[in-house]
Amino acid sequence: MSGGSGAAGSALTWAALREVKCAELEDAADGWGRVSNRADAARDRIEGQLLPGLHDTQKGEAVGAAVGRLRRLGANFQYIYTECGLLRTTLNSLAHEIKAQQRVLQGALDDAAALRFTVHADGSVTYPAAGEGLVDGKPLAGGTASGVPNPGMVTPSGLVAPNLNAGKAQDIADRVAQAVRTAADADWRYARILRALKAQEGLSVPAATWKDAAADAAAVRQAAGSYLRNAIPHDASPAERKAWWAGLTDEQREEYLAVYPDRIGNLDGIPALVRDAANRDNLQLLMGKLEGRDDEDSATKLAALREIDRQLRAVPGAGEPPMYLLGIGDQGNGRAIVSYGNPDTARNVAAYVPGLNTSLDEEFAANDLKRARDLSIVSNRHGDPAAAITWFGYDAPQAPDGLRSLSVAAAGRAEDGGSAFREFMSGIEATNNNKDPHMTAIGHSYGSRTVGSAAQYSGGIPGVDDIVFVGSPGVGVDSADELGVGRDHVFVGAAANDVVTKLPSKGEFAVGAAEMLVGGPAAAYVFGGFADRGDDDVWFGKDPASEAFGAQRFEVGDGPPLVGEGRVTIDAHSEYFAPELDRTSVENMALIAAGRADRIQREEPR
Repeated sequence: MSGGSGAAGSALTWAALREVKCAELEDAADGWGRVSNRADAARDRIEGQLLPGLHDTQKGEAVGAAVGRLRRLGANFQYIYTECGLLRTTLNSLAHEIKAQQRVLQGALDDAAALRFTVHADGSVTYPAAGEGLVDGKPLAGGTASGVPNPGMVTPSGLVAPNLNAGKAQDIADRVAQAVRTAADADWRYARILRALKAQEGLSVPAATWKDAAADAAAVRQAAGSYLRNAIPHDASPAERKAWWAGLTDEQREEYLAVYPDRIGNLDGIPALVRDAANRDNLQLLMGKLEGRDDEDSATKLAALREIDRQLRAVPGAGEPPMYLLGIGDQGNGRAIVSYGNPDTARNVAAYVPGLNTSLDEEFAANDLKRARDLSIVSNRHGDPAAAITWFGYDAPQAPDGLRSLSVAAAGRAEDGGSAFREFMSGIEATNNNKDPHMTAIGHSYGSRTVGSAAQYSGGIPGVDDIVFVGSPGVGVDSADELGVGRDHVFVGAAANDVVTKLPSKGEFAVGAAEMLVGGPAAAYVFGGFADRGDDDVWFGKDPASEAFGAQRFEVGDGPPLVGEGRVTIDAHSEYFAPELDRTSVENMALIAAGRADRIQREEPR
């Protein structure tokens, strides 16, 4: 191939196209693939063996310095893995496109040979005399047809050639020209990409290097779209995606992970270990993409991604579950799905959905992830292996003034989030290795409305046996019987001082609009006195903690009072998952998640 002819198609002939040895391109791709795999194996050895070994057996300043050097070496290997993987896919994709045009060319040449036409070096096709003239009965003269690379762009003349061979020759010439032009364009595009795929000098891998890697990945994705992207089964069920992944060759999987870690890592139905590996690589590319941007949204998300990256690289302490990154993205308010414990091997799997004001920021990375981590630790004390997941896979409503703007929390976000959560749980059900895993969905605050939406689909939430709501302003239904698991498997925790669980219904809310304007729902609840508690109505339907709703209420701490120590606080709304603040709540949720709901401490419904 020309490898960089200035004008696409200027140097390539059909004879040269026919002689291209695509096997050599594929052999080169295999070589880069081997380098990529060795770098990946070296990184795994550093992060999976050397760092934990140092952490467990050695202490002192020298160890700290060694850990720093090992982490830098691991980052180098990760960068080598990514760039070499991109090189492999670029070469394979080029070979894929060239082979396709070689097939088009060979088909045209075979047709020419069968018709005894002559294909010249310039791609023109000479055809013999044929038929007979209307006047003298002699064969109509032959001729030569020149190919048009894009025949669809040529306006038909309306004239029909008298020699029937003329149309056949023109078709062959057009196919030859089109194959040559398309192959030359591919050669030119991929030559530009290959020239750009080069590492910067030095042993460190700073943020600027990952920024460059992100640009490289974007270029390869754009060029290789027809080779890989179009085959990803986005519209299939999670079970079908699992089967698709299982049916790929090792090389195909490696290429998908190198070029499309964002898509594979966020594809429900792909095994957890694969998603984790893909998302860890995509995390680096995302940080490179956001690095250097000066807008507030990018800076906020970048800080969160860095904190998640820090946690992923940390060595778990004794009794702490390992982290698995099952989803990551910067779209909308951001996306992050983190599991503590492997959800494919755990007998018990719980997924927690956060609510109002959740976004990909440092607070989420520190607090919302900790909720799943603590729940996993406590759940694992109650029997079979357990995994707990923080699922932030939707755009939760944002209310800058806290509960003052609860009106933004329309049901639409919950409906969209419920659909996405349902698909995620279907993927967990498909990839879990246990015959009958015990699965629990947990919704907090507006997240309970999202879980409620997911449960209202026919068949409920796939694989889910128990549903837990805490700090809920309503779940979109008026009875636990409408959630697909039976009222005996719906559990509710509502702190005595959690104002969110007592928000008035929308109709009642209108009556207290004046109070809302002054001080928000908290003031309306305290001063308005319009919440008809006897009617059991809250913002999104019947109060889940009420007797009328029919769920199983479990004991939680009261939480701090709404007004105390000279200030108004709604901290009672956020303490359900904190063992240091509300051990009773965490223990009860852990028992439910562990399939031991018979041991929870119960509380009378409202």
